[in-house]
Amino acid sequence: MKAIAIHPGTPGSTHLRDVPRPSIEAVEEGRGVRVRMIRAGLCGTDADLAAGEYGVAPPGEDFLILGHESLGRVVEAGPGADVALGQLVVVTIRRPGNSAYDRIGRPDLSTDPLFIETGISQAHGFMAEEVVADAAYLVPVPDELEPVAILTEPLSCITKSLRQAEQVQARLDLWQPKRALVTGASTIGLLATLALRLRGLDVTTYARRPAPYRNSALVQRIGARYVSAADASLPGLAERNGPFDIVFEGSGAPALVEPAVAALAPNGVLALFSVTPGSRPLQVDVARLNQAVVLYNRVIVGSAAASRDDYAQAVTTIGRAEAEPATRGWLHELITDRIEGFDAEAIAAHLAGTGEHIKTTVEIATGSRRE
Repeated sequence: MKAIAIHPGTPGSTHLRDVPRPSIEAVEEGRGVRVRMIRAGLCGTDADLAAGEYGVAPPGEDFLILGHESLGRVVEAGPGADVALGQLVVVTIRRPGNSAYDRIGRPDLSTDPLFIETGISQAHGFMAEEVVADAAYLVPVPDELEPVAILTEPLSCITKSLRQAEQVQARLDLWQPKRALVTGASTIGLLATLALRLRGLDVTTYARRPAPYRNSALVQRIGARYVSAADASLPGLAERNGPFDIVFEGSGAPALVEPAVAALAPNGVLALFSVTPGSRPLQVDVARLNQAVVLYNRVIVGSAAASRDDYAQAVTTIGRAEAEPATRGWLHELITDRIEGFDAEAIAAHLAGTGEHIKTTVEIATGSRRE
């Protein structure tokens, strides 16, 4: 069957290859499920993989099938798999390793030095005609959400990040967040803006590019405030529209971390989401940062990957966004580009480019009907 793969660590190695069709018998206790892929999403992680920044092939192989944002339909299931044929599903990406957290079913909290992540590290991804997975890694999606369900994986990571922030804030006897700041207005920043607005918060989204443009219009359309770095510094923004009970750092700009802490209200929480590849030396006033955190009981929490429950909650959030008049149809506008089929050249060009994309999908098959 066809798949799009790279040779990890080799820049510009994105290619089409023929790979063996997987068997559900490879999964223990009859829990194997064959999923015919409908589409896969592309993001900055895929661009970094294609550029050779990181990535690990499965043991014994020299290639890695890309794709960690998935949507497909169940076409075959083993006797131990509690899933219906024809069910629309997304597949989670973390797989259990060896740590205590992996053993209790929380690979998203793994302490292993090298994570197992489909399409990223040690496990093939979803940019193939079919995949086989344990039923435990499948998350059902209502058919009516098919056009936008590809956004489940990135939204699941935001769901986990905000859930962890809320869990940390359980340290307080009373926490009633009212204002939130999101740094970055790419796919992650836009989805974080949506998630916080659906929670009823007053949201300011802060990004480099001056308004108006597509992303700023999307922010404003759901009742959030868009501010460009060209128009205000982060400290100035905090004085004008803050302080903020939650700051969601989704830009990946290391220089924003210290001013983001200062922008927090007392007892506030900074959720760090983005990972900046490589090295970015930066001068930081550590004493001032320490004072800002300690004196006002502020918290910094990092978050990576997501649990199956976070995926399920992300599906619920997508359903709510599609149902509410203020946000209905908004998620559709995030999918700005579609690449038809296994066009390795077009995929490689997209991953190497710098266009004005929000979310690009690889259209593998038609998903509008049940098999």
